[in-house]
Amino acid sequence: MKKENVIREKSFRFAVRAIRLYQYLSDGQKEYVLSKQMLRSGTSVGANVREADNAESKADFIHKMGVAQKETDETLYWLELMKETGYLAEKEFASMHADADELLKLIRSIIITAKANR
Repeated sequence: MKKENVIREKSFRFAVRAIRLYQYLSDGQKEYVLSKQMLRSGTSVGANVREADNAESKADFIHKMGVAQKETDETLYWLELMKETGYLAEKEFASMHADADELLKLIRSIIITAKANR
């Protein structure tokens, strides 16, 4: 039986939400530039978490999780920018932002733990 990987599952679900938000913004709001950036960084989080799962060393794991951390923070930036420019309503923003913030805290915690266990 495979062990549950919370960060892998949460980052995948977040990527799905990023894709759906991009579809909504490009189809409904006709916004393509900011949402495309958010799509790239939002889906990159899970990809880097997956890469970290297959890291060749502890240093490689920490590096890949560090990239996931940066991508999550970048996603927060794009979400905040879209909210401030009126492309995202407060409700849409708050839900995605909360998920991204939770991911960021979880990833940071994983990195801190991995560094302490070197």
